[in-house]
Order: sequence, then structure tokens, then C-alpha cells
Amino acid sequence: MFKTVLIANRGEIALRVARTCREMGLQVVAVYSTEDRDSAVAGLADRAVCIGPGPAKLSYLNMAAILEAAMSTGADAVHPGYGFLSEVPHFAEACETSGLTFVGPPAAVMERLGDKSSARRTMAEVGLPMLPGSIEPIVDADMAAKVAADVGYPVIVKAVAGGGGRGMRVVAEAGELPQRYREIRATAQALFGDDRVYIERYLPAARHVEVQVVCDRYGNGVHLGLRDCSVQRRRQKIIEETPAPNLPAAVADDICRAAVQALLATGYVGAGTVEFLLDGPDRWYFMEVNCRIQVEHPVTELVYGVDLVREQLLVAAGEPLSLRQSELAPRGAAIECRVNAEDPARDFLPTPGRLSELRLPAGQFVRVDSDARAGHRISPSYDPLLAKISVWGPDRPQAVTRMLRALDEFHAEGPGVCTNRDFLRTAMRHPSFAAGTHNTSLVAELAPAQQ
Repeated sequence: MFKTVLIANRGEIALRVARTCREMGLQVVAVYSTEDRDSAVAGLADRAVCIGPGPAKLSYLNMAAILEAAMSTGADAVHPGYGFLSEVPHFAEACETSGLTFVGPPAAVMERLGDKSSARRTMAEVGLPMLPGSIEPIVDADMAAKVAADVGYPVIVKAVAGGGGRGMRVVAEAGELPQRYREIRATAQALFGDDRVYIERYLPAARHVEVQVVCDRYGNGVHLGLRDCSVQRRRQKIIEETPAPNLPAAVADDICRAAVQALLATGYVGAGTVEFLLDGPDRWYFMEVNCRIQVEHPVTELVYGVDLVREQLLVAAGEPLSLRQSELAPRGAAIECRVNAEDPARDFLPTPGRLSELRLPAGQFVRVDSDARAGHRISPSYDPLLAKISVWGPDRPQAVTRMLRALDEFHAEGPGVCTNRDFLRTAMRHPSFAAGTHNTSLVAELAPAQQ
């Protein structure tokens, strides 16, 4: 086992990883930008290193600065968290070249699965069902028109290098396609430095589910159930839960087994998530692989009693998987809400500012992942996440009731700062969510009422 872990991230995930490192007796190195000088993780860490100014491209995306911080502090390993450099194969490779253990899959596997065109090809080869669409990238507008016509409208045009809800456009009819195709290629180039796109059928009212998988380097792999992530704004998740409600057990088992087999077939090592779309109770299609810890991992930890970051670190250190599928039994239900500094009445526009007041919920079976506090500055340079509120209940109705109570307790105030707390409460009180029959169209139904 390594002795010192550098956390190449910020915010709540950096703090969350640091706490597990401390529990495992590992030294913690935090990195921070000048805007995060007073961050909670910088105060908790054994060492904290400034890696640049506020903009992410000059700090948290600055590979050279992060590697220099790791080498100068004697770190043995780098945990990338989520976002930023967590799914950049070149960074994983650079860590290994520098003698550092990258807490994640091998660079070659990440490259294969992080490229969505390659991932679709790979998953099709191992037998996962695919949405109708293009496996290879679209090379020009003529090919786009042909593929869309074959698939049938509506379609969605996606950046091969996209992620986190960015780099995609829905196209409702053929007349829109040429302009949307040009737009998404330009956006993809600007965001990811890669203008390749692909097209697949768009399911406007599907369920979005995902399987949490952990694999070791010895060919062992397990799943920790299905999460439902169907409540999304701009195709970014805001409410997640496990187990996925109203899904036949046989279908859930089939999806989970297929996800484990698919990742093992690629040589995957570490924690990863295989995402699917459900069109009806028993029609499911591969969507993508996330080669990192997920934002919503707390709900899985609450239901399975497993510290996923600890498992990541152990597997990265070369330990065989300690988890056995026969021993992994879910208990109860858990829900997570992402409370963001954003205004639902203005298309969820971020509202940066300084918090004058912050009250976080507490009580039985309530977990809050946050690095915010009164006086905290919400920077326009980063994601507007204020807190992840997660609750556990012996069943889903009790978990829903507990979450509504926790959201009632949450209070954030500051000049110009708005949060999505009330919108989250409205979504959870919607009849379809209460019944567990909601899908990805829920926010679109609610958003007009917020304006």
C-alpha cells in the first residue's frame, strides 16, 4: 500500500477522498487554486500546494503543475476524483511514467472507453444492446443525414469526447440537422479539442440507470446494484437513487451482470459505472462508461455499506478485490439531491456569489457532502454544486419523506445567490416521482412552472 495520496481535485469530492485516506492511515496532499486557498480540504490535508490561478485550465487541468506537486511532496499515488483530469488517459499515463499510482483504470482502457465511438464499438463487440445509430464517427453532413434518416427522428448528436451532459444536441426533424450538426461539432472542438460526433436515436421519455462496478487487476469484478439517475436538467443529473424503483428484479440482474462482464472483458481496473437507457420495462441499451468515481456514489455506499473510495485505493495498490458478489446485499433505499447555486427560473443559470448564511441538514440517516460554509465564495470558475444531500430509509417512501425533511432544513443565503432547493422539493413531490414511474422528461415538465 502506498503512503501518500495527492488528490487532484477540489470541493466536496476532494474532501470526501481525503477523509477516507485519513481513515486508512494515508498521508494527504491537497492541491488548490488561488481561489480555493481557504478550502476545507487544504485545511485538512497534511500538505497543501497551490497549483495556479482560478481558471481550471491554469490549475486543476494543469497536468504539469499537479505532477510537480506530487513529486515535490513525495506522493505515491494520485486520486483524480471526478471531472477535471479524472478521465484523461494522457494524465493517467503521465502519472505512471512519473512513478505514481493513478487511482483509476489503465490509460489504454480509459482511452478505449472514454472515446464514446470506441466505447460503443467495444460494448457492441461484447454483446451489450445498442441504440440504433452510428458506431463510427460521422464524417460529414451527408453521412449525418443518411444515419439520421435510417435511425428515424428524433435523434441526438453527441460529441465523441463529451461527458457530464455537455456536447450534445437533440434534433427533432431533418430540416434542423445541418445546423445542429455544425453547432455540435464547433462546440465539441471548443470544449474538448475534438470535433468528432456520432448520432443515435433519441428517447425523450426514457429512464436513465447505471451500474456501479468495481474490478481488480486479477480478473475479479462485482456490481453494487443499479442507480436511477432520470431526474436531470440539461442532461445533468440532480436527483439519484438506489435501487432503481419499479424495475423487475430479473431485468435489473441481467443489466448488472452484463455490466460486470463487459468491463472485465476490457481489462478494467478500479471503480467504474456503466450507464444505460431503459425504453419500457425490459428494453435497455448501452449508453456510456464513466471511468471514475461518480458524483452520486454516496447512495450506493448507504445501501451497501461499502466505502467505494477505500475500494478504489485498495485495488489501485494491487490488492485483490475484497468484495464478493454473494455477500453484497442491498439494504433499504437511498436518495441523493444535488443542491446547486443556480436559478431554475432562468434555465438553471449559475448564481455565483458569497454565502452570508448556510445551514446544512442533519439527523438520523442523513449524509451531507459539502465543503461550503458561511462566508464561502461560489466561484464562476467551477461547478455551482453547494452540497450533495443523501438520505437512507428502510424503504423508498421513507427515504423520500426523509429527503423532503432534509431539504426543508437546508438554507443558503447571500447577495445574488439562488439555489435549486425548492425545485428539488417540487420534483420529489411530483406524482410520477412519488410513484417511482418518472423518467428523463420530468424536469422538462416542471421547468415551465418555475419561470
